[in-house]
Order: sequence, then C-alpha cells, then structure tokens
Amino acid sequence: MDKKRLLTKRIGNLDFPLLVTTIILVVIGVVAVFSASYYSSISESGSPYGFVLKQGLFAVIGMGFLVLASKMNYHVWRSFSPVILIGSFFLLCLVLTGVGTTVNGATRWIRFFGFSIMPGEISKFSMIIAVGAYLSANPKRVKSFKGLLPVAILLAAACGLIMMQPNFSVAATLAVIVMGMLIVAGLKTAYLVGGGGILAAGVLFAILGDRGGYRFARFTSFLHPFKDASGDSFQVVQSLMALGSGGFGGVGIGKSVQKTMYLPEPHNDFIMAIIGEEVGFVGIAIILALYVIFIWRGVIIAINAPDLFGTLIASGVVAMVSAQVIFNLGVVTSSLPATGVALPFISYGGNALIIFTTCAGILLNISKKRTIERNYVVEKYVG
Repeated sequence: MDKKRLLTKRIGNLDFPLLVTTIILVVIGVVAVFSASYYSSISESGSPYGFVLKQGLFAVIGMGFLVLASKMNYHVWRSFSPVILIGSFFLLCLVLTGVGTTVNGATRWIRFFGFSIMPGEISKFSMIIAVGAYLSANPKRVKSFKGLLPVAILLAAACGLIMMQPNFSVAATLAVIVMGMLIVAGLKTAYLVGGGGILAAGVLFAILGDRGGYRFARFTSFLHPFKDASGDSFQVVQSLMALGSGGFGGVGIGKSVQKTMYLPEPHNDFIMAIIGEEVGFVGIAIILALYVIFIWRGVIIAINAPDLFGTLIASGVVAMVSAQVIFNLGVVTSSLPATGVALPFISYGGNALIIFTTCAGILLNISKKRTIERNYVVEKYVG
C-alpha cells in the first residue's frame, strides 16, 4: 500500500508546467495591458486604469473558468457539443442582423451592460469541441469523403459568416484549427492536399477579389510597408519603429513612446510591439519561450490522452494557440499582412482570454485523466 502511494504521488495530479505557464502568461498580459493602454485609457475614459481594471476582471473570471474546466470531466463537453455549436452559429448570425456593434467598418461584437461578446472567438471553441466529438465518435469518418463532408460544411458555413463581419483573421485561424485536428485524426494525404488547395484558393480569392477594399490594401501595403507609412501601413510601420526602438534590452517598462497615441489601440493586436519596445528582444524571447512550453505540454497531453476525444481536443487547443501566436507575430513584424489577431492570454479582451483559460483548464483535466489511468496501471502492477 505504501509503495502504491509513493508511486502515485511521484506521478502527480495534473500538468503543473502547463498550469504555471498559463498563470505567468495571464499575469504578463495584465501588466502589459496596463502599460500599453495607459494613455489610450486616459484619452477614452479620463483614467489610466480603465482597460487594466477590465482586464484584471477578465483574468479573475478566466482563472475561475480554468479551475472549473480543470475539475470537470472533459467528456462532459462531448455531451454539450451540439448545444455549443448551435449557440455559436446563432451568435454568428445574430451579430449580422443589426444587433451587432460596428467599429471601424467591422461588425464583430454584441454589446450589453458595458461588456461585449465576440461570436468569432466563441466559434473557435465550439468548432474544437464539435469536430472532436464528431471524429472521435467514429474514427473512420476522417478516411472518407462522406465522413469529412459534415466537417467541411460546418467549417465553410462558420468561415462564411465570419467573413461577412468581416473578420479574415478569425476565419483563417478557424480553418487552421480544423485542419490540424483532421491531420491528427489521420486525414489522408490526398484530402490534405485537396483541402489545403481549397483553403489557399479561398485566401487568394478573398484578397485579390477585394480590389479597392481593405483586404487588398493591407496585402499590398504588407509588400511595401514604408511606401504608404501614413496610410494603410501606418500601424505596421509604428509597430516596426517600436520594435526597433526596443533593441535588445528595451527602453524600460512603462517608457514606451509608441503607446503615447502613435500606435492606435496598442493594448490589442499590436501589444507585442509595445512589449518589444519596453523590454526588448530579451522580453519577447521569454514570452516566446513560455508559449513554446505551453504548446509542448499541450502536445504531450494530446499524445498521452486516454482516448481519441481527448487527443483531438488537446490538438485543437494547441493548433489555436500556435496559429494565433504565429499570426500575431507575423503581423507585428510585417511578415504577414496586417489583420486583427489577439495574442493568446496577453492581448486585451475578455472573450479571448476566457476562451484561452478555459481551454487551458480542459488541457489540465485531460492530463489529470491521463494521470489517473497511469496511476491505475501502476497500482494494478504493484498490487
């Protein structure tokens, strides 16, 4: 009996590195939002604490969801997947019916009581759960066109509604998430190539078919950012200036120049530029190392999950975090066309933060189930 207890204790209860990494990223996010939004908050509300107080509240709520998700058996999400998916599509439709709030030409939010819901963010979570439940119910579905068709229809419908907002970055992220889950589920090479070709064609059509629109303008400005530094490339140029000013060690926390009303809304999608200016290459490298740890632990959890549903859910979360980190860094460094992509756990916004912390909690629960399975095997072997 004593030997069983020692072995169980040695194995542990959940993925501790993932938990610590998530907490550190959330804390960094609150601090970064406070610094980056200081002057924007004064301009908007008259107080420098407007955005950070909300972000702090979002962080507390998000950590509450993380704890709840980590304690709730992740198989429960399979039972609720149809309700979550239908609710997600309902919100995607609702935001386009006049209920949604339009900001800078985009209708992506439903506001009430001073807070807002962003259906696009919720769609990522709902698609992870729905695709994971569908493919794990019958693993052979990923091998046939008939089995893949429902997934393709759901993805096309969700991306179509999101593009109508318009929100190209969320649609692209959603496509990456689903494709990643399909690959993990065992997607055939022919379907992978065909699906990849369709996605690439869709991206080109969305860009080239928008001549005279904002997507085409952002694509052309991405090719030559300094050619129109005061126009379509303004944010990207200011971002590059911030990163260049930061250098290796940064100018110091709170001492950013670009956040003083040069870089628009620096606490949102371009928050990494302010971080780079204030803490330099060293600070960015530390944050990237934290993301690598999170993704690495997520991959380990996916590999060791006790069933296919756990593997697919973990893979979807890893794909979502990876895609958004890559997209965000690509935009901030002008390596990709400018588009709004939140930096996971760090960018300002309650919807994204709560979704990410909930997903981290689900990963922790999957790791706990893996541990329980291992404990059972060890105890059975020892006994």
